Amino acid sequence: MTDPEVQADSAPTPQRFEYERTDEYSRYFLYSRSEVLSVLRTLIQKGALITVHFDHGKSFLLTSMLAFTEEGNDFILDIGANREMNQKALLADKLFLTAVVDKVKIQFSIDGLSAAEHLGRPAMRGSLPDAVLRLQRREFFRLSTPIANPVIVSAVIRLPDGSAENVDLPLFDISGGGVGLMVSQETAAKLEKGDILTECRIALPEEGLVVANLAVRNKFDVTTRSGAQFVRTGCEFVDIPPSRLNRVRRYITRVERERKARLSGLG
Repeated sequence: MTDPEVQADSAPTPQRFEYERTDEYSRYFLYSRSEVLSVLRTLIQKGALITVHFDHGKSFLLTSMLAFTEEGNDFILDIGANREMNQKALLADKLFLTAVVDKVKIQFSIDGLSAAEHLGRPAMRGSLPDAVLRLQRREFFRLSTPIANPVIVSAVIRLPDGSAENVDLPLFDISGGGVGLMVSQETAAKLEKGDILTECRIALPEEGLVVANLAVRNKFDVTTRSGAQFVRTGCEFVDIPPSRLNRVRRYITRVERERKARLSGLG
């Protein structure tokens, strides 16, 4: 039985998955049955930890794929440790499954799960997906930025009364798809899911200024070890030109390489 379990209200806002963004990630989709089976077989062989999202991404549980059925049309998942969450997953009519294997994100959706048994133990059964998203690490890897000397994003928040507020927001992390911002609760209250922050200015050390539009995708309350509280606000790049995206990727690659070099030196 997979453990630990996550409460249903851990993700307070609906989540949009890469799997749903077929236009943006079309080149990473696999459709042939042999390719789909190959990816799922890897999940089984590696014992990969799988996150099953449902209730529009607001609820999820952790599991692993155990086997294919004898007919080969379905797969078997382990159940989670929380009976209530298992029941909610079995009642869900749309579920998204995500995993990371060898630094590659695997993602697919199914239309439901049913109760099953595997080797005499309770399990869940799902139909093989029609497609699988296999997303290379460089497309989704998030680099945590320094907290002591943070990278700053300068943005303009448009308020309901038509006025504007200039804010400087520290980066929490950054990837080729967007950024996570460290936002005060007061400022976070002014940001709604779907809001577009235009012409945001991100000063990347040694790479220069990147100007981009950011779409607010989610917000999560975070408490640090010191007790400080902030709202991690996830934002997605919107129509960012390739030249600017390459600058972001160079920054991520360089900082990650420097971190590995420091760790190697300590070893």
